[in-house]
Amino acid sequence: MNDVGDEGSNAAQLASPSYRLAALDSEYILSDSMRGVRFMMEYDKAEQALRAWGVRSTIVVFGSARIGENGDGEHRRWYAEARAFGRLASERGGAMLSPNGQPRDNVIATGGGPGIMGAANRGAADVGAPSIGFNITLPHEQAPNPWSTPELTFRFHYFAMRKMHLAMRANALVVFPGGFGTFDELFEILTLRQTDKSPRIPIVLFDETYWRSVINFDVLVGHGMIRAEDLELFHFAEDAEGVWAALLAGGLKPHESIE
Repeated sequence: MNDVGDEGSNAAQLASPSYRLAALDSEYILSDSMRGVRFMMEYDKAEQALRAWGVRSTIVVFGSARIGENGDGEHRRWYAEARAFGRLASERGGAMLSPNGQPRDNVIATGGGPGIMGAANRGAADVGAPSIGFNITLPHEQAPNPWSTPELTFRFHYFAMRKMHLAMRANALVVFPGGFGTFDELFEILTLRQTDKSPRIPIVLFDETYWRSVINFDVLVGHGMIRAEDLELFHFAEDAEGVWAALLAGGLKPHESIE
């Protein structure tokens, strides 16, 4: 009842946007002035879920969303090896929660979409390990693949916050063939490494022939755009076992080795 007797009806006051609880006022929360708060919320929501699952560190896997399991030739091979890597890294890296409750290490984390990312999440699911999907809202909506752990499947509005979550726990980066989005993540991490703004994590590019055909790293050196020693920031591998070996050689520690 909105009838307040002789004082008249307060229906207009109750219906006013100013009367809504701030936390329940979507118009207010989505306003320009609240952008910083939304940015913080995107950080904290994922942070709380990852902590609840005991995720201490990740192995980030990126690659094209356009590569399918039933693709032709090299596409099929790339998908199969990404799935195989997701499986073996989950088994050997420490993604399974140990009986004594140690945190999970080297959990597979992807951009959450289909293709190579779905293959890596699928490999983890093959052995019953959790994996993470950091999805992003796009004009043509990206749907999460069905293999990332549901409770660890996130969606971000801000690319910057998504990138932060991808990078902040990463013990390693594995990059399969891909396009602009894959390049973006690769060069983001390479820049952080080159400038010592991130730990010295190993970076492995899958299929050297592909990467050398699309990026002439030596020309960058020749023009003085990067130093010759910057080429040591990453290595190449040709199969899932080779990726794992390169990560270990680059300093990756399996779960049992982390104190």
